[in-house]
Amino acid sequence: MTTAQVNEATAVTQSRLGKRPVALPKGVDFKLNGRVATIKGPKGELSRELPAGIKVAIEDQELVVTPEAGAGRRGRQFQGLTRALLANMVKGASEGYAMSLDLVGVGYRAEVKGQAVTLALGLSHQVNYELPKSVSARVETIDEGGIKRPRLHLASYDKEALGQTAARIRSFRKPEPYKGKGVRYTGEKLREKAGKAGGKK
Repeated sequence: MTTAQVNEATAVTQSRLGKRPVALPKGVDFKLNGRVATIKGPKGELSRELPAGIKVAIEDQELVVTPEAGAGRRGRQFQGLTRALLANMVKGASEGYAMSLDLVGVGYRAEVKGQAVTLALGLSHQVNYELPKSVSARVETIDEGGIKRPRLHLASYDKEALGQTAARIRSFRKPEPYKGKGVRYTGEKLREKAGKAGGKK
């Protein structure tokens, strides 16, 4: 398949996805000011500038995304992207998103005070991190097979901010491949390597 054929197939797929309306739950409002879409709900308010060549309308309490006349393949591609972005905004404003991180290591700790997160990760110093205003956090102590360790729960109405925050905190002490110590996403499967001694026969 040529590059042109791949691009055309992608555009068709995006167009199919983009044609699906996005339901607006009760209590969620949508406004469009020029190209800036704003969605407000019980969890928060999000705004985003939409791509050129795309129209958004409300029909029967649903958001309908369509390409403008003459937008061509680019319009079909951005139709699917815009639909996905709006769906994420609606879910964030109405339900919110959540992620959690496990701190795996002896003496690893986490403390949350307001928007400040303090982490003890086996380094020579504590890590102090200021959460974005759209993200909240809390710490829970979990028990896995008699081993207690802290779990950091993150929540936000902004999916992008949440993902970036979790990735940033994980980067402070990425899981090492031999013993798996570090900060990992809850449920993350690591391909642990055998140590040098373990590889000898």
